[in-house]
Amino acid sequence: MRWLTLYARSRQVPASLAVVVLSAVTVWTLARDGGGVPGDPQVPVLVLVAGVTAASVGLGGQDVALDRTAAVRWVPRRAVHVLLIGTVVGAVLSAVQAVGGGDLATTAFVVRDSAGLMGLAALGATVCGAQYAWTLPIAWLSFSFFAPSPTSVPLQVMAWTVLPPGTAAGTWTALVLAVVGTVVYAVAGPKR
Repeated sequence: MRWLTLYARSRQVPASLAVVVLSAVTVWTLARDGGGVPGDPQVPVLVLVAGVTAASVGLGGQDVALDRTAAVRWVPRRAVHVLLIGTVVGAVLSAVQAVGGGDLATTAFVVRDSAGLMGLAALGATVCGAQYAWTLPIAWLSFSFFAPSPTSVPLQVMAWTVLPPGTAAGTWTALVLAVVGTVVYAVAGPKR
């Protein structure tokens, strides 16, 4: 069990978890006090992106070269790390909703977006490095918020984070991002 503790510390898990919870509670409180429109997907997406951004710093260790030369199998550890981050970020939003009595998003919406955003952050860690893994989810969020109304399939793919949970383009985009991001990060690891 000691290796798990060392791994969690080296990936800044306690600090990241605290920021995930704090950001979820803060955004929920501001949306609740600000009279957020029920069913508006922007608030839950903002909570999920904030959580993924906070957790993405743990996608790389303190020394990438040491991670690559260590005598452990990194592929399953990296895959589990990505899946756990997506699960925790979604669970925190669901817990805040349950405790606060608010109804920010459905479970299908939370699962879809947390999985897709975490896959996107994993891709960001592989392409840009762990310290910049947050750039892809933030860029996609920015486009989703300011994009024109998603009337065509390409626009629906680009705005998948704010689409209703039953939309095929949103579901498939999130699924592809989750699978590709997890596999690429698990195999390649973070960029040096």
